[in-house]
Amino acid sequence: MVKAVGYIDGAISGLADTRIPVADRGFLYGDSVYEVFRTYSGIPFLFDEHYQRLLNSARLIEMNINQSKQEIIDAVKRTVRASLPAAGEDVYTRYQITRGEGPIDLNPELSLQTRLVIIVKAAPQWNREFYDNGVTLAVPKLRRNSVNSLDPNIKGGNYLNNIIALGEAKKRGADDCLMLDANGLVTECSNSNVWFVVDGKLVTPAGGNLDGLTRRSLISLFADANIEVVQRPIHSKELADATECFVTSATREVMPVRALYSVGGSKIEFPSGGGQQTRQAMTIYKRMLEDFVKENKEHAWFDFFH
Repeated sequence: MVKAVGYIDGAISGLADTRIPVADRGFLYGDSVYEVFRTYSGIPFLFDEHYQRLLNSARLIEMNINQSKQEIIDAVKRTVRASLPAAGEDVYTRYQITRGEGPIDLNPELSLQTRLVIIVKAAPQWNREFYDNGVTLAVPKLRRNSVNSLDPNIKGGNYLNNIIALGEAKKRGADDCLMLDANGLVTECSNSNVWFVVDGKLVTPAGGNLDGLTRRSLISLFADANIEVVQRPIHSKELADATECFVTSATREVMPVRALYSVGGSKIEFPSGGGQQTRQAMTIYKRMLEDFVKENKEHAWFDFFH
């Protein structure tokens, strides 16, 4: 069984015993960036793409990361090994860079040294029901942060906007929220991208959402299959015309949506377990992962047995 462990300042401990100084800006202000990836058969999936997105997040908040890519890789390897995964067990890894520890002041000192924090635990096992039948979404009254105030491509440590929206959706009995912007345009779920089938075409929001790597991979896979994906603004008024819906993320992969509740409470139903295009997305993504493992068997980072 994978042991949940944490890494901070070079030390590894059980996750419950991992401590961060209270003067760290990541704790005080959410002044941090992070990425999450998982392994398949011990092979890190899309690590380089996640790392490049981390650098972009840091650029967007004007953070100079002191740790090199190799230092991060070495620390991740150490932490994964300390989690003691057995053969066939895969792990979830979150690595986070905070701006560091300094005076309790909004304005960061230029001399601050960034801090690397790593969490490793077992790869999540989502409820099988979510794949067999689908999840439910609810549109909260709370709107998504404006892109003019906080760029959604900053994958940072402050998730209050999403947390409040998710809490509202949960109170209404939904599994997740579907967030709209101030103009009523669809953005994303609490921490996943969203897709619809409208007029027979696959559509996914353009703007107002994180450039998800799972979404990016799926768009490429559909292109290889000569299936068009349209990235465009989607207004909430169009949702009643949608015939399918699914969400994507690094840990969920492709997950069908069976129902969507509007702010007013009206319900839009989708095929249980996903319609034709949703199931096709699930199939081609799974096939891609299987091919990835076959092609990279000899290039796994982590030797679990030595």
